[in-house]
This record gives sequence, C-alpha cells and structure tokens, in this order.
Amino acid sequence: MDDTTSAVTVIDRREGPYGEVVLRRRLVEGTERYEIIENGCFLMDTSDGRSERLLVQAPLRALGGAGLSVLIGGLGVGFSLAEAAAEPRWGAITVVERERSVIDWHRGGPLDRFSAHALDDPRVTVIGGDLVSHLREADITYDALCLDIDNGPDWTVTDSNDSLYSPAGLADCRARLAPGGVLAVWSAQPSERFEEALRTAGFEQVQTIAVPVARGVPDVVHLGVRPA
Repeated sequence: MDDTTSAVTVIDRREGPYGEVVLRRRLVEGTERYEIIENGCFLMDTSDGRSERLLVQAPLRALGGAGLSVLIGGLGVGFSLAEAAAEPRWGAITVVERERSVIDWHRGGPLDRFSAHALDDPRVTVIGGDLVSHLREADITYDALCLDIDNGPDWTVTDSNDSLYSPAGLADCRARLAPGGVLAVWSAQPSERFEEALRTAGFEQVQTIAVPVARGVPDVVHLGVRPA
C-alpha cells in the first residue's frame, strides 16, 4: 500500500490477556476501512471479506439440511458471523472470541455494521474465552467448526495458537464435531502440510478452496469432514 495516499486513525487501543489489541480506521482515496492489529501484527480488515464468508458457506454446502449448529472461532471484523446469521439453516450459532475489546467493538461499536448487528440474533451465543481451551473442554458437538483465529497454520501471531493445528488440537476439533460434521480453517496461504495433517487426524474429503487476491498468494479455506 502507498501510505502517501492513506490516512490512519487509531479508534481504540487496549491491553488484552494476550497483549495489545488496536482498532484502526484507514481512509484510502476516499474509501474507509477498519483494521485489527494485535501486538503490532496486522490480523484482518474490512476491505474484502470473501474468504471469511466462504469459511461459513463451504461447510453449509457440504452439510445440506437445516437446524444445523456452527461454532465460529474468532469474531474478527464480523464477516463470518454476518454470513451465518443471514442463513436460516443455521439453527444455533456459537462464537468464541478471546478478546473482550473485539466483542465490544461489535456491540454498538464501530464494527457492528460489518457483523450486521448479528450479536442481537437469538440464535447467537458469544463465549468470551480461548478457542483452543473451548475445543478441548466443552461437552458439546457442532455440525460445523469455522475457525479463523490467526493467519493460518503456517503463520501464527500468538504462539499458543500453534496447538490448534497440532495432532492434539485436530483431535479436539474432531471430538467437537458431530458425525459427518465439517471442519473449516481459514488461512492466509495454502498449506499442503496442513492438508496432510487433516488426513492423518482422520478427516475425510480434505480440500483447499482458494480465494484469489489482488496481490500475492490467495487466502484459502481448508476443509475436512469427520466420518459419519
């Protein structure tokens, strides 16, 4: 990006349990977008959202049916939640987000228009906590897990997130899925290593769906199905 054509304003800055979290507004040639930065590392912004929506769309296509339950790991800028809330076939939508600040930004804050006020949907339950711990400790199963808590299996911002992509973490994901349930994992780049890890963990129909970007490697969604 050419910073000479953009202006950046810090909207909020907070110290969370895992470090500093910042919400910025960037104005680029008259176009406004919001960015989330954690510990100085860019996580996501509101400029696109196609891959975040695909994270929810792809499992639904694979599942079919209605009255389905979905866990969204990571609220982010809200595109995945908005996509889920717009689809009546999701009967229950659970969001796990570890940063209180991000939840606040969606409850009447600057990001609520991107999540389409979905936190007010009666199907939506928000859990403030660590996704890895929830997957390990929860006594519940879901039809789909849609996970986007980092930049992907090969590029984690927080060291503790590495465990999500480990054999133990993938075993926890499988345990949280109902038979025939779908795991979807967002990544900023494709990972053949992670595809193999999914197969090794017992997932079937493993595939990677790419979403081309203007520059660089595509964003992707990795999919795997728990055997019925």
